This record gives sequence, structure tokens and C-alpha cells, in this order.
Amino acid sequence: MDDHRQPLPAPAPHAPRAPRTAAFFDLDKTVIAKSSALAFSRPLYRGGLINRRAVLRSAYAQFVFLAGGADHDQMEKMREYLSSLCRGWNVQLVREIVAETLHDLIDPLIYDEAASLIEDHHAAGRDVVIVSSSGSELVEPIGDMLGADHVIATRMAEADGCYTGEIDFYAYAANKASAIRELARSEGYDLEQSYAYSDSVTDLPLLEAVGHPYAVNPDRALRREAQSREWPVLVFDRPVQLKQRSSALRVSSRPVLAAAAVGAAATAAGIVWYAAKRRGMAT
Repeated sequence: MDDHRQPLPAPAPHAPRAPRTAAFFDLDKTVIAKSSALAFSRPLYRGGLINRRAVLRSAYAQFVFLAGGADHDQMEKMREYLSSLCRGWNVQLVREIVAETLHDLIDPLIYDEAASLIEDHHAAGRDVVIVSSSGSELVEPIGDMLGADHVIATRMAEADGCYTGEIDFYAYAANKASAIRELARSEGYDLEQSYAYSDSVTDLPLLEAVGHPYAVNPDRALRREAQSREWPVLVFDRPVQLKQRSSALRVSSRPVLAAAAVGAAATAAGIVWYAAKRRGMAT
């Protein structure tokens, strides 16, 4: 008896999986309304709790950086100052101090527009990565607050639980681009379909590394570059208490890529004072 059954159709080929993508955010003046480090200096100085000379030096260094007037040599001097300042500090103590002071100082400084963008990128299935030249003692907990999937920051050398004063990785300029390319390789991101946001011309390598760069509150040099390259320019000007919208920001389920580090100078001054205070309370 002949078998008149029709042959089964060949299985349809699987649709190619869409590539993974990410959104990379600089921190200061992009997600945070001011320097994350400088935020620590004013309340400490106002209470007479830290040395005025250290605060002025820290504030000036941050002012030069935030005003977009710091050239490579000035940034190197700032880097050397920070690394020498933290030499010998206990790493765990530094992390504890920042954890105890971070939320009151940083929570009110998150741009509402940046928080909305992070929500939108997560809703679109993209990972969110904070990329900052500040240290992970600041950047990692801020990333946790924002629900970031990864954090990239400056890495300082450690020995026997203390900072040696040497810098293993400086998350600045071209180094930021190198770090996100390495992360993209490990996570499978398609950078051509990914996004990046920054306020500073020093982050040109970061912005050039993705297919969708955005200038946010750009300094003059970055504004010129954005205009010449026809990149979108965004203005963020609405700081918001993050806890007021925390229900909308998801907590990351991914491990944080924290390239450990020390914060900028104003934070360092605060840490020096706070550590002295803790020792005094213990005696």
C-alpha cells in the first residue's frame, strides 16, 4: 500500500538573535548634577571639619576639570596628587566611610532626565554601564543606586589591604574607550548599536566608540565637536531625590564590574577627616 502522506515541512531556520547592546554613561555633570567628589567638600568645610587649604586645592582642581579647562598636564598633576594623598590608606575603611556618607550627599543630585534615560534603556533591553574617572568607592554605590549593570572606574594598586599610591588603571580619556571595548567583548555588546553619554571633550574616545553618541550639558569643546559631527546635544537641568523615583529604577541582577579606586580630592579630604574622627571616638 502506497503511503500518500505529505512529507513534513523542513523546520524553519531559527531567527538570528539580536545582538546585545548597552548604554554607557559618564557620571559627573551627565548623571550627577555636579562633581560627585566635590559634593563632599561643602558640608565638611562649612562645619569646620576639614582643612581649608585642602578643600581649596580640591575645589580648584575640580573647578578646572568641570570648567573644561584642564589639559593633559593638569590632569596628570591631579592624578599624581590623588595617588600620593591616599598612599597607606586602609581600603576597607575608605569603603565604609563612603558608604556611611554617600546617600545624603549624592541622592539629591541625580538628574531626573538621566534617571529617565536609564529606565528607557533598561526597558529596551540594554545594559547600563557607568564609566567614570572617579573611584569605585563612589561610583559603585552610585551605580547600585541607579540599577546599573556594570561600573568602570579608576583602579589603584593595593598591598596588604592598603593603597600603595600607584594607579593600575586610570579611567580617563582613551582608557575609557579601551575599557568599554573590553567589556563589550566579554559581554557580547554590539558597540555600533550602543549608546554613550558625556559632558566632556575628554570623553571623545568613549563617544566615538559607539554608534549613538550624545553630548550632555557639553563643555565648549565638546559642543563644537557635537555640532561638527551632528551628534545630538541634550540638556539635563532637573536634579531629583532619587528615592522619590526609586521604585521605577530596577536593581541590577548582574555583578558590578568595579575597577576599584580612590575618589577625587574633595572626597579624599572628607575621608581623612572622617577616619580621624572615627579613631578619636574609639579612644
